Amino acid sequence: MAPAGSPASLPLCVCLLLASGFAQAGRLLVVPMDGSHWFTMQSVVEKLIHRGHEVVVVVPEVSWQLRKSLNFTVKTYSISHTIEDLNREFKFFMDAQWKPQHEGLVPILGSPAQRFFELLFSHCRDLFNDKKLVEYLKQSSFDAVFLDPFDVCGLTVAKYLSLPSVVFGRTMFCHYLEEGAQCPSPPSYVPRAHLKLIGTMTFTERVWNHLAYMMERAFCPTLFKVATEIASEVLQTPVTMDDLVSQVSMWLLRTDFMLEVPRPMMPNIVFVGGINCHQGKPISKEFEAYVNASGEHGIVIFSLGSMVSEIPEKKAMEIAEALGRIPQTVLWRYTGPKPSNLAKNTILVKWLPQNDLLGHPKTRAFITHSGSHGIYEGICNGVPMVMMPLFGDQMDNAKRMETRGAGVSLNVLEMTVDDLENALKKVINDKSYKENIMRLSRLHKDRPIEPLDLAVFWVEYVMRHKGAPHLRPAAHDLTWYQYHSLDVIGFLLAIVLTVVFIVFKCCAYGFRKCFGKKGRVKKSHKSKTH
Repeated sequence: MAPAGSPASLPLCVCLLLASGFAQAGRLLVVPMDGSHWFTMQSVVEKLIHRGHEVVVVVPEVSWQLRKSLNFTVKTYSISHTIEDLNREFKFFMDAQWKPQHEGLVPILGSPAQRFFELLFSHCRDLFNDKKLVEYLKQSSFDAVFLDPFDVCGLTVAKYLSLPSVVFGRTMFCHYLEEGAQCPSPPSYVPRAHLKLIGTMTFTERVWNHLAYMMERAFCPTLFKVATEIASEVLQTPVTMDDLVSQVSMWLLRTDFMLEVPRPMMPNIVFVGGINCHQGKPISKEFEAYVNASGEHGIVIFSLGSMVSEIPEKKAMEIAEALGRIPQTVLWRYTGPKPSNLAKNTILVKWLPQNDLLGHPKTRAFITHSGSHGIYEGICNGVPMVMMPLFGDQMDNAKRMETRGAGVSLNVLEMTVDDLENALKKVINDKSYKENIMRLSRLHKDRPIEPLDLAVFWVEYVMRHKGAPHLRPAAHDLTWYQYHSLDVIGFLLAIVLTVVFIVFKCCAYGFRKCFGKKGRVKKSHKSKTH
């Protein structure tokens, strides 16, 4: 018989651990967000299925990415618009990104972005109009809802079914993350989103940060007006965004302190940044040929993300000219019209294995739009970046990576051919960029557990315990004046004022007793002498 500590006992231990995991398998309802948001969420869902959980994913019949993987149960519902409508609104939204815009969240109101969001929000009304699907969800006895907060519907579904919820996302618009988790976010050193600020701010930047904080409170309810109206219809009671986010059991955020500014975090907020970054696989013969042909100069990877298919012709030609001025071979993921001035060193491809190519030793730089997926793949593989942010969190991501010396950020609307050429040569030839990104890579990877395993653990945790009420702060049960201790301050101030008043009255009384009578006597004596 083998000793208890021998390798022969290892398979048995593994089997017991797997069996214990499967014995606690549960039922999970997933309400995802379409597009690039689904990529990393899907990896968590697939691992949960591998661990024996039954997963049901609710998706609209019309979508870009959501119905491509069918290794889980999918429930669809019809929606009131076509894929052409969705593409048209998204194109309006993307076209607006190639025009000058003000920074911050407020300019979104009334813009093409607002119309695109409202189209997404309308899916929730279509979901609840499918009575057969709603009845199925009510009868299915799910343990939790796993959702992306971007389109709000998952929050509405969780509240309607009275189920604990796990949010999975980069962050959440406006102040609703700090409201939902009751997480302190002092504007004195925690930058608001989309302002391209870092933790150390000048006086002027702190002024703008405070103004942005106040404007969010004033205007963000308008941004989510359609979503809350639909939630109010479904729940048959007036609902605000605060009502929806305050029910969340766990927040899994696709970030960490490589991107985030150090700040307070609550126990039900867990960072799972880099969840999409994995050990690179061997690349195909087609891409291997491109890499080998690059010679000693190596390659540059260029992608503006899966959702950006075209850019304005003039800008595409400027980019093509700049790429032709460097000696490296450029692999450019681009599906728009081929620029007429495309250089021989630039190869257009409709798709590329981004993470695998970034992990190749001959990759010298990464041109990216600074989405969180690409940023973390650049960090994990230690590739310096030239960043051309377009919208959303990309501006903040680019600013913070530039501040850490891991890349150069360019304003894609204002940059010239020379700007892009110089930025590329700088990150490729200046060794400090490579050293800085490698330092960030080591810091990011120095962790006790992989982000995917951490995300899976917390989803299962919420499923096992039917939520996480012990992690819910008592701040949720306080009114605004109680939260800021205005009632306590008022009470203590009243005591102090009362004591001061009593002491003043006592002193005044004593003064009159001691000095008031003598004064009157002297006056009366003086009058007699006259």
